[in-house]
Amino acid sequence: MPNRPHITSPDSPALDELCRELAARADQTDRSGDWPDRQLELCGEYGVFQWFLDSAWGGQSWSDIDQVRGYLRLASACLTTTFIITQRTGACGRIAAAGSTWLKQHLLPPLASGETFATLGISHLTTSRRHLDRPVMRAEELPDGFRLEGFSPWVTGGAQAEVIVTGATLPDGRQVLLALPTQSPGVECREPASLVALTASCTGSVECHGVVVPGKWLLAGPVENVISSGVGGNTGGLQTSTLAVGLASAAVDFLKNESVQRDDLTEPTDQLAADYDTLETDLLNLAAGRQGCTLENIRTRANSLVLRSTQASLTAAKGTGYVVGHPTGRWCREALFFLVWSCPQPVMSAALCELAGISDF
Repeated sequence: MPNRPHITSPDSPALDELCRELAARADQTDRSGDWPDRQLELCGEYGVFQWFLDSAWGGQSWSDIDQVRGYLRLASACLTTTFIITQRTGACGRIAAAGSTWLKQHLLPPLASGETFATLGISHLTTSRRHLDRPVMRAEELPDGFRLEGFSPWVTGGAQAEVIVTGATLPDGRQVLLALPTQSPGVECREPASLVALTASCTGSVECHGVVVPGKWLLAGPVENVISSGVGGNTGGLQTSTLAVGLASAAVDFLKNESVQRDDLTEPTDQLAADYDTLETDLLNLAAGRQGCTLENIRTRANSLVLRSTQASLTAAKGTGYVVGHPTGRWCREALFFLVWSCPQPVMSAALCELAGISDF
């Protein structure tokens, strides 16, 4: 393994090196649909996974604003890899916020180094399948642990993970959050879905058939609405918006390069670039705790910009962009992801209104 310089700041030249390597592999990853082992290895070698964890567990304790800046750069290079990292980071955050010192000591150091992989399986507690009368993942409380029955519908890299942070609902309506070892008897990772984009994230259903999880793997609960109990942050917040803004930056940069020799692109490119600059400023302000706008507003604008900028880049590329392997076509497909992933109802409604030509925000 080469001795890579660890990225210790979003301004590090090593981040430029990593992003070039990720971008060079992005199209092949998209075409193959294969799990991006090498990209994730590179991120581990460059110390990316340390950004999000405390130094007590081998991390670098980056500030929220620096994490957002780092994510923006990574997402502009390879959205698939960066999306996987957000799911990994989300799992790490929930583990780090749990009360169990044993769990943190056991799981977090190898996650910080990149030796192991963890992911999230909590969409059924947030936005997916909540309309159903019967919880899709159910828990039975045992003398020292829980028995799980059911499934988590949208798990990224379940078959690659040593641990899945997931939740389940008890008969009385209370919920638990658990670090589920994937080697537990009864855990079955189904064939990942073939997606419009990001198929290489290997996102699909994970089923539990009478899986017994010892109490030492409990992260939170039993409580009502365990995801809202303050353990490890919220879902569908700045991370998802940041991915959208990062992808938009790749499209805007493409337009800027094209507009140097094409006057017809100057005005639309300038407008999209101005929209990007304003949105990035507001995003970073919100990450820094300056409440200039809401999470919902940021997500709505990020969804709008990523759709408009990627389609503009394809339009500028003309027929060449419609050929498989050109990044603008991939960016357009990837932008659709933000219409469906952790998309709150108000954001979805705003998108529908904009597409119908009745939006004003």
